[in-house]
Amino acid sequence: MKFVSWNVNGIRACINKGFLSYFNNVDADIFCIQETKCQDGQVTLELENYYQYWNYAEKKGYSGTAVFTKQKPLSVKYGVGDETDESEGRILTLEFDQFYLVNVYTPNSQRDLARLPFRLEWEERIKEHLISLDQEKPVVYCGDLNVAHQEIDLKNPKSNKGNSGFTDEEREKMSTLLNTGFTDSFRYFYPDKTDSYTWWSYMNKVRERNIGWRIDYFIVSNRLVDSLQDSQIHSEILGSDHCPVMLEMKM
Repeated sequence: MKFVSWNVNGIRACINKGFLSYFNNVDADIFCIQETKCQDGQVTLELENYYQYWNYAEKKGYSGTAVFTKQKPLSVKYGVGDETDESEGRILTLEFDQFYLVNVYTPNSQRDLARLPFRLEWEERIKEHLISLDQEKPVVYCGDLNVAHQEIDLKNPKSNKGNSGFTDEEREKMSTLLNTGFTDSFRYFYPDKTDSYTWWSYMNKVRERNIGWRIDYFIVSNRLVDSLQDSQIHSEILGSDHCPVMLEMKM
């Protein structure tokens, strides 16, 4: 079974930059996107054989998530019951026979860390949500999690220490989640692989020089580890400041 996750940084713009070509070529069973930046009715995707589920932000041109799946889920939940989460369209939870899929666009702490307290509260709610789901069925958790977990996950860790996405607090939240029974699928296969990033600034030639961050993940319940086949970063795919990530599993 093939899963793909991609922060498209505006689905309408990404469509004009090759989204559908990649979507059709990769032929994922479940395809998750973040930062859709659209409202209901602003975009129509003709995706044959896929069910579509969108969680729009109330604020126009902001946030938003979507899941496209070949298999119809048993249920779909928008948010985790918190009005702020749902108003920003950041969470989709789909229940399938064998697992839960959770697609997330984690809030950025902002350059001045003004939103760090909100971010840390968010992390606690998400962790409790995942633990609760995991008690019922194993979980596949994916999306733009807006954190580089370890120094190996960004090009310049020393100069970025304490910056948004690489604060001790954000990194510790990731460590805590993993320690509660989850596995970072990419590091499971490639624990020491360097220069593997999923996001690059739009600044001049940063992507060409591969000065990036790995902030997009597939994280799975530990009991799914034996089912993992591969976890990939498709850094060659353009169309956004993020690239797609892919997970393959035996389900």
